[in-house]
Amino acid sequence: MTSQTNKGTALITGASSGIGAVYADRLAGQGYDLILVARDQAGLEAKAKALAGTGRAVRTVAADLTKAAEIARVATILRDDEAITLLLNNAGIGATAPLLASDIDALEAMIALNVTALTRLTHAVAPAFARRGQGTIINVSSVTALAPELFNGVYAASKAYVLTMTQALHHELAEKGVRVQAVLPGVTSTTFWATAGLPVANLPAGIVMTPDQLVDAALAGLAQGELVTIPSLPDAGDWAALETARKALAPNLSKSAPAARYTETATRAA
Repeated sequence: MTSQTNKGTALITGASSGIGAVYADRLAGQGYDLILVARDQAGLEAKAKALAGTGRAVRTVAADLTKAAEIARVATILRDDEAITLLLNNAGIGATAPLLASDIDALEAMIALNVTALTRLTHAVAPAFARRGQGTIINVSSVTALAPELFNGVYAASKAYVLTMTQALHHELAEKGVRVQAVLPGVTSTTFWATAGLPVANLPAGIVMTPDQLVDAALAGLAQGELVTIPSLPDAGDWAALETARKALAPNLSKSAPAARYTETATRAA
C-alpha cells in the first residue's frame, strides 16, 4: 500500500532483518522515507526491493557500526540531512555466556555497537532536532536492563545504559519538542539469539514474541506518549510503581554525612 503522507525520513540501524526490518515496513506505511543501515549489503538491497511498493524513497547504507570510521560516516548523514525526522537506534548484539566465559574482544565490540554507536548517532542528530523543535529518537534497549541476572552482565549493562540515557534525554529534550522512547523487548524470535549463542528454539515458547508483535506494540507505545515501552508487561502500573520508588530515592542520594547505620556500626566497632 502506498502512503501519501510525508513525515520526513527515518534512519534505521540494524535494518536488514529482524526488528529493524519490521520497523522499516511500519514506518514506510506511516509515511516516512527511509535510510536503512546495516552491515549486510545484500540484506539491505533485498529489504529495499521489498519496500518498493510503498512509494517511499529508500536509501541503503552498508556500515559496520562497531568501527569508529563507519559510525562517523553514518553520523555525518544524520548531521547533514535536514530531511531526517526520526532516528531508530536498533542495531545491537548480545551475549548469553557468563562474563568469565566470554571473549573480552567480543564484549568490547558489543559495547562499541550497543553503547558507543548509539551515543554518537544520537549526539549527531539531537542538536538539529532540538533546533527545529521536533524529531523522534527511538532507542531499543532490553528487559535485561531491569533484570541483569538473566544473561551476560555486560550485555545487560549496555542495555541499562540505553535505558538510562533515554530517560536523561527525555529530561533534556522534551521541552524542546523532541520525542524520545526506550523500547525494552523481551525474547524476540530473530537471529539475534542464535548469534548470541542461545537459539530461540531452545527457549520456552511462552516467553517468545514475534518481531511484528514487538514493533506494533512499540509504535503503539510511542503513539501513546510512553517514554519507556515494555511490550510484554501486562500492567503498566508495575513500571510506574518502579519509577515512583526510584524517584523517591532522589532527595536522599547525596547528603553531607553518612547514614546512621554506617556511623553506628563504626562506633560499635571502636
